[in-house]
Amino acid sequence: MNRDIEPRLLRAFTAVADELHFTRAAARLYVAQQALSRDIRRLERELGAELFVRTTRQVALTAAGERLLPYARRVLQAQDDLAAVFSGAERRPLLVDVGAPVSTGSQVLTEARRRLGPETELVARFHSGLAGAAAELLAGRLDVSFGRAHGLDPALLARLEHRLIRYERIAVVLREDHPLAGLEEIPLAALAGETLYAAAGNPTTTEWTDLAAQLFAGRGIAMAEPFPEIEGDEEFIRVVTKRRWSVLASEVFIHLPGTVLRPLTDPVPLSPVSLLWRRDLRHPGLDALHAAAHTLATASDWLTRPPGAWLPRPEAGVMIRD
Repeated sequence: MNRDIEPRLLRAFTAVADELHFTRAAARLYVAQQALSRDIRRLERELGAELFVRTTRQVALTAAGERLLPYARRVLQAQDDLAAVFSGAERRPLLVDVGAPVSTGSQVLTEARRRLGPETELVARFHSGLAGAAAELLAGRLDVSFGRAHGLDPALLARLEHRLIRYERIAVVLREDHPLAGLEEIPLAALAGETLYAAAGNPTTTEWTDLAAQLFAGRGIAMAEPFPEIEGDEEFIRVVTKRRWSVLASEVFIHLPGTVLRPLTDPVPLSPVSLLWRRDLRHPGLDALHAAAHTLATASDWLTRPPGAWLPRPEAGVMIRD
């Protein structure tokens, strides 16, 4: 085995291992797919082992690939740490928008912090929606965010990098005295004639309102009239309680006193959550977030679509691993 393996080859390997998709891994590394494939073949020759099983529809790690992955991550983290010492990058905190303290982004951030030394700081921000956070990313006032990437304007999304990390099941928040509150799951058809709040009127959460409009279409479910942006959990709870709204939500949601959270079914609607970052961003904290998202997605089956799943356009036709 060659003892002087180039870090570039290990970086190519970890990108494919994270994405399980050569096209997305190449885009993440800003290289041509053919060049990425050459690097993987070269690494396999130098190690004397096949690292991936490739078919026309799927890419999967072999046993040798699974064995290599933790070592490759440690080598690359050490290289990034070395570069950061001399570039000063480790002294700049990475600003990470997680949306809310109870969110997929918050879980990924917590796991990433466990992987980093005290010299690298990840600082949480709490924007109410991805549309607002994306503008902050492009302005350089944020580094990373989470949310439904394909709900953004395509021209804006083209200026960002993104990676799908989870399908959150969509739910509804109902008052405890609501006639449907006693059900464990709520069939979508049972909501016909109901009016649900889905952040209409809030310019920072247009990706969520768009998802709701697609879900409600043809099902007799009305969207609550536009309302000004509500900032902070306490104010959200106050407004929802006062107006006695039912709320379209994610399975990962804050607790509202006097309400119940019930997942929707028949079909099972899903909200795709991606990790998003600026194209020019290089930071050890970003690498830690990628590794954390991969670990959580694998351990908790975040990217598996349940039977009868519904997805908004254009995600409905996306193959996750091919």
